[in-house]
Order: sequence, then C-alpha cells, then structure tokens
Amino acid sequence: MKKKIFIAIQYLEIGGAERSLIEMLHAIDYKRCEVDLFVYCHHGELLSDIPPQVNLLPEIKSYSCLTNPVKETVRQGHLLIALGRIIAKWKYNRYKKRTKAKESIAIFQYVADCTTPFLPSLKNRGEYDLAISYLIPHNIVRDKVKAKKKWAWIHTDYSYVDIDTKDEYPVWAAYDKIAAVSQDVANSFLTKFPELASKVFVFENILSEVAVREKAKRIEGEHELALINQYEGLKLCSVGRFSYPKAFDRAVEICKYLVEDGIDCRWYIIGYGGDEGLIRAAIEKHDMKGRFIIIGKKSNPYPYIDACDIYVQPSRYEGKAVTVREAQILCKPVVITAYATAQSQVSDRKDGIIVPNEAKGAARGLADFIRDIPLRNDITSYLQTHHYGNEKEIEKLYSND
Repeated sequence: MKKKIFIAIQYLEIGGAERSLIEMLHAIDYKRCEVDLFVYCHHGELLSDIPPQVNLLPEIKSYSCLTNPVKETVRQGHLLIALGRIIAKWKYNRYKKRTKAKESIAIFQYVADCTTPFLPSLKNRGEYDLAISYLIPHNIVRDKVKAKKKWAWIHTDYSYVDIDTKDEYPVWAAYDKIAAVSQDVANSFLTKFPELASKVFVFENILSEVAVREKAKRIEGEHELALINQYEGLKLCSVGRFSYPKAFDRAVEICKYLVEDGIDCRWYIIGYGGDEGLIRAAIEKHDMKGRFIIIGKKSNPYPYIDACDIYVQPSRYEGKAVTVREAQILCKPVVITAYATAQSQVSDRKDGIIVPNEAKGAARGLADFIRDIPLRNDITSYLQTHHYGNEKEIEKLYSND
C-alpha cells in the first residue's frame, strides 16, 4: 500500500520555502507514496514545476481569497472571512501596542485564528497517512484535514521575530512532529516553545546538485546575461524576496562602501517583493545607479548566479537560505552576514565567509575577501570537491514515527 500524503501551502510564487517544497516533491519516490497537493491560491511561477505524479487539488475560492485585499474579499462575497481579517488586524494592533513589538509575525496567526473557522472542511477527501502544513500559519491542516499523523514545518529564525506564543502554542502542540530546516532553526524555535522539544526534528531543504547545475546551463534572458558577462569588473549576486529580512536596502549601502573603497564592482539582485521601492530609494540616496542593479523576478536564477564572481546573502535574519547552498553547488564563493543561523550554512573561511551583520562591518569584510585572491581560490577549490546534495533526506518522509 502506498503512503497517502497531503501537503498544503498558500501559493507557489518564487521564494525559498516554495522552491524547497518543489525540490521535495521531485525527490519523493512515487512508487511508495501518493501525494495530494493543496495550493490555496493557484498563483505563482512554480506551479509549472510541480511533478506530474503529484495530484494538484482544485482551487477553493474561500481559501484562495485569504491573501487578497479585504475589499476584494468582500466583493467576492466572502464576508465572514473579510470580517475575520478585520478582527485579526484589530487584535494584532492591540498586541503590538501592549508589547511594543517591532519585527512581529503575529499577524499571520491572528488572521488564521479568525478566518479558519469559516473555511470549508477538507475531511471529505478521506483519511491520509500524513498531512503536512508547509508554511505558517498551521491552522488549516490542524482543523480541516483528517490524517493519522500531522507535521508542521519551520523555516524562520524564531530568535529574531516576535510572536504571540500564548496564541500560537495550541496550534503547534496539535501536530505530531515539527520539522525544522536546520538545527539552528530548531533551537531558535525551542527558545519560544521549549515544551515542544520532543516533537521537533531536523528536515533539511532538499537539494539536487544535478538539477541545480543543469538549470544553470539554461539560457534565460539572454540580453541581461550578456550585459552581465560583458562587464569586466567584479560581479556580485544576491537572490531573494525583496523584504526586510533579506536586507537588500542595506546591501545598497554596503555596495556604496565598496565603491568608495576603490572596488570596481556591480551587484545584481534577482527577486521581487514589497520592498522594491525602498531598494530603489536607497539606490538613489547612495548614488548607486549602474552599480546596484535590480534584475527582477526570475523563475530560474541559476544562470545569473553562475555568471557572477561572488554570491552574497546580506540578510538581517534567516532560517536557512536555500540560495546559499545553491551558489555553493555552483562553486561560487559565498559571503553571508552573521545572522543567528549563519554557522549552520557556512564554515567560515572554508566554504564561504561570514561578515558582520551591519553595513560598514559587512563592507569591510567583503572588501577584504574580494582582495584576498588566495582565500577565494581556496574556497572555490573546496567547493569543487565537496558535495551539497542531500536527496537522502527524503527518507524521513517515509517514516511511520
């Protein structure tokens, strides 16, 4: 008998967690498993990357509207969900006022608490052997799916973000297992929920070296790649969502310090997101036009990583950045900032370097690394002989524990 698995995620736009899920789906042995994938909103470039063996469940309108603007939700007739969203925002504002929280993701849990009761049940699909909730909040799989076992995923460094632990605890506690993408991510989660230690285990993001290298050879956006290849100075590259954690606004300032230090470079960023305006404003402020270049959204970022000399992850905080491993697979020297989980991604001065997690310090560390040609060559040589593929991680999915 094949193991019946249900997996839920909001959408499949370009992002680290979404790409990690796609890689996991490609690693599954479908002779052993049947997989139903429930994507709340059938939106995103990665939908086309779902393996043909996966059964993509039909979109349900009341689920797909969860991330729409409230006015659009009302227009579509989902009044109770819209009301839940309004109540959630009120609760969140009260929480922020009470706790004076700055970087908080509590809003997601409040929205889930206030909207999930109004969503239709998915239990008519029968009982699954395993149901997975791949991104927070995890209310839907907890409340709407029937399964013998349920797992929830952690992708975030909980030591940095603020959450309403009292509100979230019952949701996490309802799961049989909680999968963290690294040991550091697990440790940070347990600083918030130490009582859940027996449920937490590490399930790393699955990466295929063959797939990454094959995709790097696909030529997409030939004009942009040609411009990158024609540039004779040092080429830096970063990939990620344009959001506060990724710190691309701060990366513009780092780039300015490099140029002032006499380094002839261009820094290319691939991605999209709500902070694009902030990044463009920083480019204007620091006069980095022509130096700090926004490539934009690319479903295949690997040819761009491969075309550059150094990959930089300038994040304020991370769970585990998939793109760091992908750059290492492509034998690119990696520079990351000293966010809390950095040690789980890079062995400093062995397969990359770790620089201070602030603009001037990061710029000094990056400039020193750029000028240290022997160290860069040593790291490249190490990457050429080291393996970062971990397809065997999928065996944990077949466990009946």
